[in-house]
Amino acid sequence: MMINIIEVTKTIQGIAASEGIAIAKAFRLENPELTVKKKSIADIEQELLRFDEAVAQSKVELEAIKEHARKELGDDKAEIFAAHLLVLSDPELIHPVKDKIKNEQVNAEFALNEVTTMFVTMFESMDNEYMKERAADIRDVTKRVLSHLLGVTISSPSMISEEVIIIAEDLTPSDTAQLNRKFVKGFTTDIGGRTSHSAIMARSMEIPAVVGTKLVTADIESDVLVIVDGLDGKVIVNPSADVVKAYEEKKAAYEVQKAEWAKLVNESTVSADGHYVELAANIGTPEDVKSVLENGGEGVGLYRTEFLYMGRDQLPTEEEQFEAYKTVLERMEGKPVVVRTLDIGGDKELPYLDLPKEMNPFLGFRAIRLCLEMQDMFRTQLRALLSASVYGNLKIMFPMIATLDEFRQAKAILMEEKEKLQHEGVAVAENIEVGMMVEIPSSAVIADLFAKEVDFFSIGTNDLIQYTLAADRMNERVSYLYQPYNPAILRLIDMVIQAAHKEGKWVGMCGEMAGDEIAIPLLLALGLDEFSMSATSILKARSQIRHLSKADIEQHLETILSMSTTEEVVSFVKN
Repeated sequence: MMINIIEVTKTIQGIAASEGIAIAKAFRLENPELTVKKKSIADIEQELLRFDEAVAQSKVELEAIKEHARKELGDDKAEIFAAHLLVLSDPELIHPVKDKIKNEQVNAEFALNEVTTMFVTMFESMDNEYMKERAADIRDVTKRVLSHLLGVTISSPSMISEEVIIIAEDLTPSDTAQLNRKFVKGFTTDIGGRTSHSAIMARSMEIPAVVGTKLVTADIESDVLVIVDGLDGKVIVNPSADVVKAYEEKKAAYEVQKAEWAKLVNESTVSADGHYVELAANIGTPEDVKSVLENGGEGVGLYRTEFLYMGRDQLPTEEEQFEAYKTVLERMEGKPVVVRTLDIGGDKELPYLDLPKEMNPFLGFRAIRLCLEMQDMFRTQLRALLSASVYGNLKIMFPMIATLDEFRQAKAILMEEKEKLQHEGVAVAENIEVGMMVEIPSSAVIADLFAKEVDFFSIGTNDLIQYTLAADRMNERVSYLYQPYNPAILRLIDMVIQAAHKEGKWVGMCGEMAGDEIAIPLLLALGLDEFSMSATSILKARSQIRHLSKADIEQHLETILSMSTTEEVVSFVKN
Protein backbone atom coordinates (compact mmCIF):
# COMPACT_ATOMS: atom_id res chain seq x y z
CA MET A 1 0.00 0.00 0.00
CA MET A 2 2.97 2.36 0.59
CA ILE A 3 3.63 4.17 -2.71
CA ASN A 4 6.65 6.48 -2.98
CA ILE A 5 5.33 9.93 -4.02
CA ILE A 6 7.78 12.21 -5.84
CA GLU A 7 8.07 15.84 -4.68
CA VAL A 8 5.94 18.25 -6.70
CA THR A 9 5.39 21.89 -7.60
CA LYS A 10 3.33 22.70 -4.50
CA THR A 11 2.00 20.58 -1.65
CA ILE A 12 -0.46 22.11 0.80
CA GLN A 13 -0.94 20.33 4.13
CA GLY A 14 -4.39 20.21 5.72
CA ILE A 15 -6.60 17.90 7.78
CA ALA A 16 -7.63 14.55 6.27
CA ALA A 17 -11.41 14.79 6.64
CA SER A 18 -12.59 12.01 4.33
CA GLU A 19 -10.46 9.14 3.00
CA GLY A 20 -9.61 8.54 -0.64
CA ILE A 21 -7.64 10.04 -3.54
CA ALA A 22 -9.17 12.41 -6.10
CA ILE A 23 -7.46 13.75 -9.25
CA ALA A 24 -9.29 16.38 -11.32
CA LYS A 25 -9.21 20.02 -12.35
CA ALA A 26 -10.05 22.67 -9.79
CA PHE A 27 -13.43 24.39 -9.58
CA ARG A 28 -13.43 27.47 -7.37
CA LEU A 29 -16.73 27.82 -5.55
CA GLU A 30 -16.85 31.58 -5.12
CA ASN A 31 -18.99 33.35 -2.60
CA PRO A 32 -21.14 35.96 -4.38
CA GLU A 33 -20.50 39.63 -3.67
CA LEU A 34 -23.20 40.54 -1.18
CA THR A 35 -22.33 44.17 -0.45
CA VAL A 36 -24.89 45.72 1.87
CA LYS A 37 -25.46 49.48 1.94
CA LYS A 38 -27.64 51.39 4.37
CA LYS A 39 -30.61 53.14 2.75
CA SER A 40 -33.47 55.19 4.17
CA ILE A 41 -36.90 53.76 3.38
CA ALA A 42 -40.14 55.71 2.98
CA ASP A 43 -42.54 52.79 2.43
CA ILE A 44 -42.07 50.65 5.56
CA GLU A 45 -44.84 48.16 4.71
CA GLN A 46 -43.37 47.54 1.25
CA GLU A 47 -39.93 46.90 2.80
CA LEU A 48 -41.38 44.45 5.34
CA LEU A 49 -43.15 42.66 2.47
CA ARG A 50 -39.87 42.50 0.52
CA PHE A 51 -38.18 40.93 3.55
CA ASP A 52 -41.03 38.41 4.04
CA GLU A 53 -40.85 37.41 0.37
CA ALA A 54 -37.07 36.86 0.53
CA VAL A 55 -37.49 34.69 3.63
CA ALA A 56 -40.33 32.73 1.98
CA GLN A 57 -38.25 32.16 -1.17
CA SER A 58 -35.33 30.95 0.96
CA LYS A 59 -37.61 28.52 2.79
CA VAL A 60 -38.77 27.00 -0.51
CA GLU A 61 -35.14 26.49 -1.58
CA LEU A 62 -34.16 24.99 1.77
CA GLU A 63 -37.09 22.57 1.69
CA ALA A 64 -35.87 21.36 -1.71
CA ILE A 65 -32.28 21.01 -0.46
CA LYS A 66 -33.53 19.19 2.67
CA GLU A 67 -35.46 16.68 0.55
CA HIS A 68 -32.44 16.14 -1.72
CA ALA A 69 -30.23 15.57 1.35
CA ARG A 70 -32.76 13.14 2.82
CA LYS A 71 -32.77 11.01 -0.34
CA GLU A 72 -29.01 11.13 -0.89
CA LEU A 73 -27.60 11.21 2.64
CA GLY A 74 -30.28 10.09 5.10
CA ASP A 75 -32.54 11.73 7.65
CA ASP A 76 -29.87 12.82 10.14
CA LYS A 77 -27.98 14.87 7.49
CA ALA A 78 -31.27 16.36 6.30
CA GLU A 79 -31.85 17.58 9.87
CA ILE A 80 -29.17 20.22 9.28
CA PHE A 81 -31.59 21.92 6.90
CA ALA A 82 -34.50 21.46 9.26
CA ALA A 83 -32.36 23.52 11.66
CA HIS A 84 -31.84 26.15 8.93
CA LEU A 85 -35.58 26.35 8.39
CA LEU A 86 -36.02 26.86 12.13
CA VAL A 87 -33.58 29.78 11.97
CA LEU A 88 -35.79 31.40 9.34
CA SER A 89 -38.82 30.94 11.61
CA ASP A 90 -37.12 32.00 14.82
CA PRO A 91 -38.85 35.11 16.22
CA GLU A 92 -35.61 36.01 18.09
CA LEU A 93 -34.02 36.60 14.68
CA ILE A 94 -36.97 37.73 12.53
CA HIS A 95 -38.56 40.19 14.99
CA PRO A 96 -35.39 42.27 15.61
CA VAL A 97 -34.90 42.59 11.83
CA LYS A 98 -38.46 43.83 11.36
CA ASP A 99 -38.18 46.13 14.37
CA LYS A 100 -35.03 47.67 12.90
CA ILE A 101 -36.76 48.23 9.54
CA LYS A 102 -39.73 49.90 11.28
CA ASN A 103 -37.96 51.87 14.00
CA GLU A 104 -34.92 53.03 12.02
CA GLN A 105 -36.63 53.17 8.58
CA VAL A 106 -33.77 51.28 6.94
CA ASN A 107 -33.66 48.78 4.07
CA ALA A 108 -34.24 45.08 4.80
CA GLU A 109 -30.78 43.85 3.76
CA PHE A 110 -29.06 46.35 6.07
CA ALA A 111 -31.34 45.41 8.99
CA LEU A 112 -30.81 41.68 8.38
CA ASN A 113 -27.04 42.05 8.10
CA GLU A 114 -26.82 44.11 11.32
CA VAL A 115 -28.91 41.65 13.38
CA THR A 116 -27.29 38.45 12.09
CA THR A 117 -23.76 39.86 12.43
CA MET A 118 -24.53 40.46 16.10
CA PHE A 119 -25.71 36.85 16.57
CA VAL A 120 -22.78 35.36 14.63
CA THR A 121 -20.24 37.39 16.62
CA MET A 122 -21.89 36.36 19.88
CA PHE A 123 -21.96 32.63 19.02
CA GLU A 124 -18.42 32.56 17.65
CA SER A 125 -17.07 34.13 20.83
CA MET A 126 -18.45 31.25 22.92
CA ASP A 127 -15.65 28.87 21.92
CA ASN A 128 -17.63 25.68 21.74
CA GLU A 129 -18.41 23.41 18.83
CA TYR A 130 -22.19 23.64 18.90
CA MET A 131 -22.33 27.44 19.06
CA LYS A 132 -19.81 27.76 16.23
CA GLU A 133 -21.98 25.46 14.13
CA ARG A 134 -24.98 27.68 14.94
CA ALA A 135 -22.97 30.70 13.79
CA ALA A 136 -22.22 28.87 10.52
CA ASP A 137 -25.91 28.00 10.13
CA ILE A 138 -26.95 31.64 10.59
CA ARG A 139 -24.31 32.79 8.07
CA ASP A 140 -25.51 30.20 5.54
CA VAL A 141 -29.16 31.17 5.95
CA THR A 142 -28.41 34.92 5.93
CA LYS A 143 -26.42 34.60 2.70
CA ARG A 144 -29.43 32.97 1.04
CA VAL A 145 -31.92 35.63 2.17
CA LEU A 146 -29.51 38.47 1.30
CA SER A 147 -29.00 37.07 -2.20
CA HIS A 148 -32.75 37.37 -2.82
CA LEU A 149 -32.91 40.88 -1.37
CA LEU A 150 -29.96 41.99 -3.52
CA GLY A 151 -31.00 40.08 -6.65
CA VAL A 152 -27.74 38.12 -6.71
CA THR A 153 -27.63 34.48 -7.83
CA ILE A 154 -25.75 32.07 -5.54
CA SER A 155 -23.69 29.57 -7.56
CA SER A 156 -25.02 26.09 -6.90
CA PRO A 157 -22.69 23.07 -6.70
CA SER A 158 -25.59 21.01 -8.09
CA MET A 159 -25.06 22.69 -11.50
CA ILE A 160 -21.54 21.23 -11.94
CA SER A 161 -21.56 18.90 -14.96
CA GLU A 162 -17.93 17.78 -15.34
CA GLU A 163 -15.40 16.01 -13.09
CA VAL A 164 -13.88 18.55 -10.69
CA ILE A 165 -12.36 19.11 -7.27
CA ILE A 166 -14.07 21.95 -5.43
CA ILE A 167 -11.86 24.66 -3.94
CA ALA A 168 -13.57 26.87 -1.34
CA GLU A 169 -12.92 28.89 1.77
CA ASP A 170 -15.49 26.64 3.41
CA LEU A 171 -18.43 24.55 2.27
CA THR A 172 -21.72 25.32 3.93
CA PRO A 173 -24.05 22.42 4.75
CA SER A 174 -26.30 23.45 1.86
CA ASP A 175 -23.30 23.47 -0.52
CA THR A 176 -22.23 19.98 0.57
CA ALA A 177 -25.73 18.53 0.35
CA GLN A 178 -25.95 19.62 -3.29
CA LEU A 179 -22.71 17.94 -4.40
CA ASN A 180 -23.23 15.48 -7.23
CA ARG A 181 -20.97 12.51 -6.54
CA LYS A 182 -20.82 11.72 -10.27
CA PHE A 183 -18.95 14.97 -10.98
CA VAL A 184 -17.52 16.23 -7.67
CA LYS A 185 -14.56 13.92 -7.07
CA GLY A 186 -13.29 15.68 -3.96
CA PHE A 187 -13.04 19.01 -2.20
CA THR A 188 -10.62 21.08 -0.17
CA THR A 189 -11.20 24.14 2.01
CA ASP A 190 -9.27 26.82 3.87
CA ILE A 191 -11.10 26.27 7.15
CA GLY A 192 -12.92 23.44 8.96
CA GLY A 193 -12.03 20.32 10.91
CA ARG A 194 -12.95 16.63 11.06
CA THR A 195 -16.11 17.39 13.06
CA SER A 196 -17.46 20.17 10.79
CA HIS A 197 -20.73 19.55 8.91
CA SER A 198 -18.97 19.39 5.54
CA ALA A 199 -16.43 16.81 6.75
CA ILE A 200 -19.11 14.56 8.26
CA MET A 201 -21.19 14.75 5.08
CA ALA A 202 -18.13 14.08 2.89
CA ARG A 203 -17.49 10.85 4.81
CA SER A 204 -21.15 9.83 4.38
CA MET A 205 -20.86 10.46 0.63
CA GLU A 206 -17.39 8.86 0.47
CA ILE A 207 -15.93 11.94 -1.27
CA PRO A 208 -12.21 12.51 -0.52
CA ALA A 209 -11.76 15.77 1.38
CA VAL A 210 -8.94 17.80 2.93
CA VAL A 211 -10.01 20.73 5.11
CA GLY A 212 -8.33 23.40 7.25
CA THR A 213 -5.54 24.07 4.73
CA LYS A 214 -5.61 27.89 5.25
CA LEU A 215 -4.15 28.29 1.73
CA VAL A 216 -6.13 26.58 -1.05
CA THR A 217 -8.22 29.55 -2.18
CA ALA A 218 -5.10 31.74 -2.28
CA ASP A 219 -2.97 29.21 -4.14
CA ILE A 220 -5.34 27.41 -6.55
CA GLU A 221 -7.10 28.87 -9.59
CA SER A 222 -9.96 27.23 -11.51
CA ASP A 223 -9.01 24.61 -14.16
CA VAL A 224 -5.59 23.86 -12.62
CA LEU A 225 -5.01 20.12 -12.10
CA VAL A 226 -5.27 19.20 -8.41
CA ILE A 227 -4.84 16.05 -6.35
CA VAL A 228 -6.69 15.70 -3.05
CA ASP A 229 -5.07 13.08 -0.82
CA GLY A 230 -7.68 12.37 1.85
CA LEU A 231 -5.47 9.65 3.32
CA ASP A 232 -2.57 11.90 4.33
CA GLY A 233 -4.32 15.31 4.35
CA LYS A 234 -2.41 16.75 1.38
CA VAL A 235 -3.42 18.85 -1.63
CA ILE A 236 -1.04 18.77 -4.61
CA VAL A 237 -1.30 21.70 -7.04
CA ASN A 238 -0.39 21.38 -10.72
CA PRO A 239 1.38 18.01 -10.35
CA SER A 240 3.77 16.67 -12.97
CA ALA A 241 2.90 13.59 -15.06
CA ASP A 242 5.11 11.45 -12.81
CA VAL A 243 3.32 12.64 -9.69
CA VAL A 244 -0.10 12.02 -11.26
CA LYS A 245 1.02 8.50 -12.17
CA ALA A 246 2.27 7.89 -8.62
CA TYR A 247 -1.03 9.07 -7.14
CA GLU A 248 -3.04 7.00 -9.61
CA GLU A 249 -1.11 4.00 -8.29
CA LYS A 250 -1.77 5.09 -4.70
CA LYS A 251 -5.47 5.47 -5.53
CA ALA A 252 -5.59 2.03 -7.16
CA ALA A 253 -3.81 0.51 -4.16
CA TYR A 254 -6.35 2.13 -1.85
CA GLU A 255 -9.24 0.72 -3.91
CA VAL A 256 -7.63 -2.74 -3.77
CA GLN A 257 -7.26 -2.31 -0.01
CA LYS A 258 -10.94 -1.35 0.32
CA ALA A 259 -11.92 -4.44 -1.69
CA GLU A 260 -9.83 -6.57 0.69
CA TRP A 261 -11.52 -4.98 3.71
CA ALA A 262 -14.93 -5.66 2.13
CA LYS A 263 -14.18 -9.41 2.25
CA LEU A 264 -14.27 -9.15 6.05
CA VAL A 265 -17.89 -7.94 6.16
CA ASN A 266 -19.22 -11.24 7.55
CA GLU A 267 -16.15 -12.12 9.62
CA SER A 268 -15.71 -11.88 13.38
CA THR A 269 -13.19 -9.42 14.79
CA VAL A 270 -10.44 -11.64 16.16
CA SER A 271 -6.83 -10.63 16.80
CA ALA A 272 -3.89 -12.61 15.40
CA ASP A 273 -3.60 -14.46 18.73
CA GLY A 274 -7.30 -15.35 18.91
CA HIS A 275 -8.73 -12.58 21.11
CA TYR A 276 -12.29 -11.57 20.14
CA VAL A 277 -13.59 -8.00 20.36
CA GLU A 278 -16.84 -6.49 19.13
CA LEU A 279 -16.86 -3.79 16.44
CA ALA A 280 -20.00 -1.69 16.58
CA ALA A 281 -21.18 1.56 14.99
CA ASN A 282 -22.35 4.96 16.19
CA ILE A 283 -25.68 5.98 14.62
CA GLY A 284 -28.08 8.94 14.76
CA THR A 285 -31.23 7.65 13.01
CA PRO A 286 -32.89 4.35 12.02
CA GLU A 287 -31.74 4.96 8.41
CA ASP A 288 -28.11 4.62 9.56
CA VAL A 289 -28.60 0.91 10.33
CA LYS A 290 -28.25 0.07 6.61
CA SER A 291 -24.66 1.32 6.60
CA VAL A 292 -23.90 -0.53 9.87
CA LEU A 293 -24.92 -3.87 8.34
CA GLU A 294 -23.29 -3.17 4.96
CA ASN A 295 -20.00 -2.50 6.76
CA GLY A 296 -20.13 -5.59 8.93
CA GLY A 297 -21.09 -3.92 12.22
CA GLU A 298 -21.59 -6.42 15.05
CA GLY A 299 -23.88 -4.07 16.94
CA VAL A 300 -24.74 -0.45 17.60
CA GLY A 301 -22.46 0.90 20.31
CA LEU A 302 -24.08 4.32 20.43
CA TYR A 303 -27.52 5.38 19.21
CA ARG A 304 -27.62 9.17 19.63
CA THR A 305 -31.31 9.71 20.36
CA GLU A 306 -31.11 13.53 20.30
CA PHE A 307 -31.68 13.53 16.51
CA LEU A 308 -35.28 12.55 17.30
CA TYR A 309 -35.65 15.80 19.23
CA MET A 310 -33.86 18.17 16.85
CA GLY A 311 -35.12 20.06 13.82
CA ARG A 312 -38.69 20.28 15.09
CA ASP A 313 -40.82 22.65 17.15
CA GLN A 314 -41.95 20.31 19.94
CA LEU A 315 -40.89 17.17 21.81
CA PRO A 316 -41.37 13.85 20.01
CA THR A 317 -44.26 11.79 21.36
CA GLU A 318 -43.83 8.46 23.11
CA GLU A 319 -45.28 6.71 20.04
CA GLU A 320 -42.85 8.46 17.65
CA GLN A 321 -39.91 7.43 19.81
CA PHE A 322 -41.20 3.87 20.21
CA GLU A 323 -41.39 3.47 16.41
CA ALA A 324 -37.82 4.74 15.94
CA TYR A 325 -36.35 2.47 18.64
CA LYS A 326 -38.39 -0.53 17.46
CA THR A 327 -37.18 0.00 13.88
CA VAL A 328 -33.51 0.03 14.89
CA LEU A 329 -33.86 -3.03 17.15
CA GLU A 330 -35.70 -5.03 14.47
CA ARG A 331 -33.28 -4.10 11.70
CA MET A 332 -30.30 -5.13 13.85
CA GLU A 333 -31.84 -8.63 14.13
CA GLY A 334 -30.80 -9.46 17.67
CA LYS A 335 -27.40 -7.75 17.57
CA PRO A 336 -26.81 -5.49 20.59
CA VAL A 337 -28.06 -1.90 20.39
CA VAL A 338 -26.77 0.53 23.02
CA VAL A 339 -29.16 3.49 23.22
CA ARG A 340 -27.92 6.65 24.89
CA THR A 341 -30.71 8.52 26.63
CA LEU A 342 -31.21 12.14 25.67
CA ASP A 343 -27.91 14.07 25.58
CA ILE A 344 -29.22 17.55 24.95
CA GLY A 345 -28.86 20.98 26.50
CA GLY A 346 -25.86 23.21 26.88
CA ASP A 347 -23.99 22.42 23.68
CA LYS A 348 -27.00 21.03 21.78
CA GLU A 349 -29.99 23.30 22.13
CA LEU A 350 -33.67 22.59 21.58
CA PRO A 351 -35.28 25.98 20.92
CA TYR A 352 -38.70 24.82 22.13
CA LEU A 353 -37.35 23.97 25.60
CA ASP A 354 -36.28 27.59 26.15
CA LEU A 355 -33.31 26.62 28.31
CA PRO A 356 -31.34 29.40 30.03
CA LYS A 357 -28.19 30.65 28.29
CA GLU A 358 -25.02 29.50 30.05
CA MET A 359 -21.49 30.87 30.28
CA ASN A 360 -20.00 27.38 29.93
CA PRO A 361 -22.58 25.04 28.40
CA PHE A 362 -20.22 22.04 28.17
CA LEU A 363 -20.06 22.04 31.99
CA GLY A 364 -23.65 23.07 32.42
CA PHE A 365 -27.27 21.93 32.47
CA ARG A 366 -27.19 19.08 29.95
CA ALA A 367 -27.68 15.35 29.40
CA ILE A 368 -28.57 13.41 32.57
CA ARG A 369 -28.62 16.63 34.64
CA LEU A 370 -31.37 18.04 32.44
CA CYS A 371 -33.27 14.71 32.33
CA LEU A 372 -33.30 14.29 36.11
CA GLU A 373 -34.83 17.75 36.46
CA MET A 374 -37.21 17.54 33.45
CA GLN A 375 -38.52 14.13 34.43
CA ASP A 376 -41.69 14.10 32.32
CA MET A 377 -39.56 14.26 29.18
CA PHE A 378 -37.12 11.65 30.54
CA ARG A 379 -39.86 9.24 31.61
CA THR A 380 -41.50 9.46 28.17
CA GLN A 381 -38.25 8.42 26.52
CA LEU A 382 -37.70 5.57 28.99
CA ARG A 383 -41.24 4.25 28.44
CA ALA A 384 -40.71 4.27 24.67
CA LEU A 385 -37.40 2.40 25.06
CA LEU A 386 -38.84 -0.17 27.45
CA SER A 387 -41.86 -0.78 25.19
CA ALA A 388 -39.53 -1.33 22.21
CA SER A 389 -37.17 -3.61 24.16
CA VAL A 390 -39.00 -6.84 23.18
CA TYR A 391 -38.12 -6.27 19.51
CA GLY A 392 -34.36 -6.79 19.86
CA ASN A 393 -31.28 -6.72 22.09
CA LEU A 394 -31.59 -3.35 23.86
CA LYS A 395 -29.04 -1.88 26.26
CA ILE A 396 -29.72 1.51 27.89
CA MET A 397 -26.94 3.97 28.68
CA PHE A 398 -27.05 7.22 30.69
CA PRO A 399 -24.74 10.07 29.55
CA MET A 400 -22.71 12.62 31.52
CA ILE A 401 -22.80 10.71 34.83
CA ALA A 402 -20.56 12.39 37.39
CA THR A 403 -21.73 10.83 40.69
CA LEU A 404 -23.16 7.56 41.95
CA ASP A 405 -26.29 9.39 43.08
CA GLU A 406 -27.04 10.45 39.50
CA PHE A 407 -26.75 6.90 38.21
CA ARG A 408 -28.87 5.50 41.03
CA GLN A 409 -31.56 8.14 40.51
CA ALA A 410 -31.69 7.58 36.74
CA LYS A 411 -31.87 3.80 37.15
CA ALA A 412 -34.60 4.12 39.81
CA ILE A 413 -36.75 6.17 37.41
CA LEU A 414 -36.17 3.53 34.71
CA MET A 415 -37.27 0.76 37.10
CA GLU A 416 -40.37 2.75 38.12
CA GLU A 417 -41.42 3.13 34.48
CA LYS A 418 -40.76 -0.55 33.80
CA GLU A 419 -43.01 -1.52 36.72
CA LYS A 420 -45.78 0.85 35.52
CA LEU A 421 -45.68 -0.58 31.99
CA GLN A 422 -45.84 -4.15 33.25
CA HIS A 423 -48.78 -3.18 35.47
CA GLU A 424 -50.48 -1.78 32.35
CA GLY A 425 -49.93 -5.11 30.59
CA VAL A 426 -47.18 -3.88 28.25
CA ALA A 427 -44.50 -6.48 27.49
CA VAL A 428 -40.98 -5.44 28.51
CA ALA A 429 -37.81 -7.48 27.95
CA GLU A 430 -36.26 -8.98 31.06
CA ASN A 431 -32.62 -8.35 31.96
CA ILE A 432 -32.07 -5.18 29.93
CA GLU A 433 -28.48 -4.14 30.58
CA VAL A 434 -28.20 -0.64 32.07
CA GLY A 435 -24.89 1.19 31.79
CA MET A 436 -23.34 4.63 31.68
CA MET A 437 -20.95 6.73 29.67
CA VAL A 438 -17.61 7.50 31.23
CA GLU A 439 -16.81 10.97 29.91
CA ILE A 440 -16.13 12.89 33.13
CA PRO A 441 -12.81 12.27 34.93
CA SER A 442 -14.57 11.85 38.29
CA SER A 443 -16.46 8.79 37.05
CA ALA A 444 -13.24 7.25 35.70
CA VAL A 445 -11.46 7.80 39.02
CA ILE A 446 -14.21 5.99 40.99
CA ALA A 447 -14.96 3.44 38.26
CA ASP A 448 -14.44 0.69 40.87
CA LEU A 449 -17.48 1.98 42.79
CA PHE A 450 -19.63 2.40 39.66
CA ALA A 451 -18.63 -1.07 38.41
CA LYS A 452 -20.49 -2.69 41.32
CA GLU A 453 -23.77 -1.12 40.12
CA VAL A 454 -23.64 -0.78 36.32
CA ASP A 455 -23.91 -3.57 33.74
CA PHE A 456 -21.38 -1.91 31.43
CA PHE A 457 -19.34 1.21 30.72
CA SER A 458 -18.95 3.05 27.43
CA ILE A 459 -16.05 5.50 27.37
CA GLY A 460 -16.87 8.75 25.59
CA THR A 461 -13.38 9.94 24.73
CA ASN A 462 -14.41 13.13 22.88
CA ASP A 463 -15.48 14.75 26.15
CA LEU A 464 -13.19 12.77 28.47
CA ILE A 465 -10.11 14.14 26.66
CA GLN A 466 -11.20 17.78 26.75
CA TYR A 467 -12.37 17.59 30.37
CA THR A 468 -9.19 15.85 31.55
CA LEU A 469 -6.84 18.26 29.80
CA ALA A 470 -9.12 21.31 30.27
CA ALA A 471 -8.87 22.02 26.54
CA ASP A 472 -11.79 22.92 24.29
CA ARG A 473 -11.13 20.86 21.16
CA MET A 474 -12.74 23.56 18.98
CA ASN A 475 -10.45 26.32 20.28
CA GLU A 476 -7.52 26.52 17.84
CA ARG A 477 -5.23 28.12 20.43
CA VAL A 478 -5.43 25.13 22.76
CA SER A 479 -6.18 22.39 20.20
CA TYR A 480 -2.63 21.08 20.72
CA LEU A 481 -3.87 19.87 24.13
CA TYR A 482 -6.59 17.67 22.61
CA GLN A 483 -4.42 14.54 22.93
CA PRO A 484 -6.08 11.11 22.72
CA TYR A 485 -2.78 9.32 23.43
CA ASN A 486 -1.79 11.46 26.40
CA PRO A 487 -0.60 9.21 29.25
CA ALA A 488 -3.30 10.72 31.51
CA ILE A 489 -6.04 9.56 29.11
CA LEU A 490 -4.54 6.10 28.71
CA ARG A 491 -4.29 5.68 32.49
CA LEU A 492 -7.92 6.71 32.99
CA ILE A 493 -9.02 4.21 30.31
CA ASP A 494 -6.92 1.52 31.99
CA MET A 495 -8.54 2.29 35.37
CA VAL A 496 -12.04 2.00 33.91
CA ILE A 497 -11.37 -1.30 32.11
CA GLN A 498 -9.64 -2.89 35.09
CA ALA A 499 -12.40 -1.83 37.48
CA ALA A 500 -15.11 -3.23 35.17
CA HIS A 501 -13.37 -6.53 34.49
CA LYS A 502 -12.80 -7.07 38.22
CA GLU A 503 -16.60 -7.04 38.61
CA GLY A 504 -17.19 -9.14 35.47
CA LYS A 505 -18.58 -6.19 33.49
CA TRP A 506 -17.75 -5.22 29.87
CA VAL A 507 -16.40 -1.93 28.55
CA GLY A 508 -17.01 -0.23 25.21
CA MET A 509 -15.76 3.00 23.70
CA CYS A 510 -17.90 5.25 21.50
CA GLY A 511 -15.64 8.28 21.01
CA GLU A 512 -13.58 9.05 17.87
CA MET A 513 -10.62 7.31 19.51
CA ALA A 514 -12.23 3.85 19.08
CA GLY A 515 -11.65 3.95 15.31
CA ASP A 516 -8.21 5.57 15.43
CA GLU A 517 -5.44 3.37 13.99
CA ILE A 518 -2.85 4.61 16.52
CA ALA A 519 -5.25 4.04 19.43
CA ILE A 520 -6.56 0.62 18.36
CA PRO A 521 -3.42 -1.40 19.34
CA LEU A 522 -3.36 0.37 22.73
CA LEU A 523 -7.07 -0.21 23.38
CA LEU A 524 -6.76 -3.87 22.36
CA ALA A 525 -3.91 -4.38 24.83
CA LEU A 526 -5.78 -2.51 27.58
CA GLY A 527 -8.61 -5.02 27.20
CA LEU A 528 -11.38 -2.92 25.63
CA ASP A 529 -14.29 -5.25 24.80
CA GLU A 530 -16.27 -3.19 22.30
CA PHE A 531 -15.06 -0.56 19.81
CA SER A 532 -17.82 1.67 18.43
CA MET A 533 -17.07 4.00 15.52
CA SER A 534 -18.51 5.45 12.31
CA ALA A 535 -19.78 2.57 10.16
CA THR A 536 -17.35 3.33 7.33
CA SER A 537 -14.37 2.77 9.68
CA ILE A 538 -15.38 -0.75 10.79
CA LEU A 539 -13.81 -2.89 8.06
CA LYS A 540 -10.51 -1.03 8.18
CA ALA A 541 -10.39 -1.47 11.98
CA ARG A 542 -11.28 -5.19 11.67
CA SER A 543 -8.44 -5.70 9.22
CA GLN A 544 -6.00 -3.92 11.54
CA ILE A 545 -7.03 -5.95 14.61
CA ARG A 546 -6.70 -9.24 12.72
CA HIS A 547 -3.02 -8.40 12.18
CA LEU A 548 -2.32 -7.49 15.82
CA SER A 549 -1.34 -9.79 18.68
CA LYS A 550 -2.93 -8.67 21.94
CA ALA A 551 -0.42 -10.68 23.98
CA ASP A 552 2.56 -9.11 22.21
CA ILE A 553 1.35 -5.54 22.79
CA GLU A 554 0.44 -6.34 26.43
CA GLN A 555 4.10 -6.98 27.13
CA HIS A 556 4.79 -3.30 26.42
CA LEU A 557 1.80 -1.85 28.33
CA GLU A 558 3.71 -1.01 31.49
CA THR A 559 6.29 0.88 29.41
CA ILE A 560 3.59 2.75 27.45
CA LEU A 561 1.62 3.75 30.56
CA SER A 562 4.79 5.11 32.16
CA MET A 563 5.68 7.33 29.19
CA SER A 564 5.77 11.09 29.72
CA THR A 565 4.30 12.53 26.54
CA THR A 566 1.85 11.94 23.70
CA GLU A 567 4.76 12.07 21.21
CA GLU A 568 6.55 9.21 22.98
CA VAL A 569 3.41 7.06 22.87
CA VAL A 570 2.76 7.74 19.16
CA SER A 571 6.38 7.09 18.22
CA PHE A 572 6.41 3.82 20.19
CA VAL A 573 3.19 2.54 18.58
CA LYS A 574 4.32 3.47 15.06
CA ASN A 575 7.65 1.71 15.53
